[in-house]
Amino acid sequence: MKVVIDTNILVSAAIAGRKPESVIIWIIAQSDYQWIVSADILAEYQEVLARKKLKLTDDKRNKWLGLIQNSTQLIEVLTKIDFPRDYKDAKFLECAIASDADFFITGDRDFTEVKSLGNTLIISVSLFAELILSLMCTRK
Repeated sequence: MKVVIDTNILVSAAIAGRKPESVIIWIIAQSDYQWIVSADILAEYQEVLARKKLKLTDDKRNKWLGLIQNSTQLIEVLTKIDFPRDYKDAKFLECAIASDADFFITGDRDFTEVKSLGNTLIISVSLFAELILSLMCTRK
């Protein structure tokens, strides 16, 4: 399974932990899941995690930058998408399409009208966690 993770989920994981962090850690731990990123997404992750207003300690920031570096699969994105609701979010849709991602996990309300994009299900972190838990229970 291929998963694209929005920056807002990463930031929530780094700041508050809880469900966003547990979902990201779960994805990383699964051999059949890939956290997919593009160069633009990586740049945004790094820039946002460096923001002083997040008040992340150096240790916490370095932990997340290390996880990103060691746990993501970088792909080349050649397709450009026009996403007028927020042009900065187009990079996530482009990555999802280019990788044929199964999931795009986001908390961004700009995506509430879009439920899927090709084969990609656009889903909240809470719904993803519920879906995965239910899948895990049916496999047992």
